[in-house]
Amino acid sequence: MCSHAQAATVRITVNASGAGLSDAVVSLQPAQGRAAPAGTTAAMDQRDSQFVPAVLVVQTGTVVTFPNSDHIRHQVYSFSPAKRFELPLYAGTTAKPVRFDQPGVVVLGCNIHDWMLGHIVVLDTPFFATTGAQGTVTLEVPPGQYTLHAWHARLQNTAFAQQVTVTAQGLNQAITLGVAPAKPDAPVSDRVRALQEKFRRIPAESP
Repeated sequence: MCSHAQAATVRITVNASGAGLSDAVVSLQPAQGRAAPAGTTAAMDQRDSQFVPAVLVVQTGTVVTFPNSDHIRHQVYSFSPAKRFELPLYAGTTAKPVRFDQPGVVVLGCNIHDWMLGHIVVLDTPFFATTGAQGTVTLEVPPGQYTLHAWHARLQNTAFAQQVTVTAQGLNQAITLGVAPAKPDAPVSDRVRALQEKFRRIPAESP
């Protein structure tokens, strides 16, 4: 994340219910926000009627493309205050890219497939990462004062925020988030399964 000659190593472990929490977004926010360099892009794909990745983290100012790798058309939208937009029904790579110019969490849906849910987390800092299976991230940042933020899609209260000092020796810290239990996959009814099959048989043609 950082090529500063004197960068320090920061290791953050995110726990929930006594175990490491995966898919948590961890970031270090400097006193002054930083927009992404011009031309920074990222992609939120759609595969098997799911957003991939389920959580995409980008820096403010990033342009995100929404390729549709499915054989059916999707209509992506968001009503989130950080970015409201709607992409007309499309297939392939015909959708217009979207620039995310405000920090915040953007919740994505599809007007055609109600079960599709994705998140784009927009941050005013280049120092961020998403936890893996062990709940740990490692960041390289210049020593200084930061606000440590943590977010998860199942967070039950306001996002975690804590002031931290990163010295030349780095920082090793564990935090705990209160998250709701993961919901088990609901059984798919025969009616829903029939509708899914119907959509899959519709040719993926541009509108």
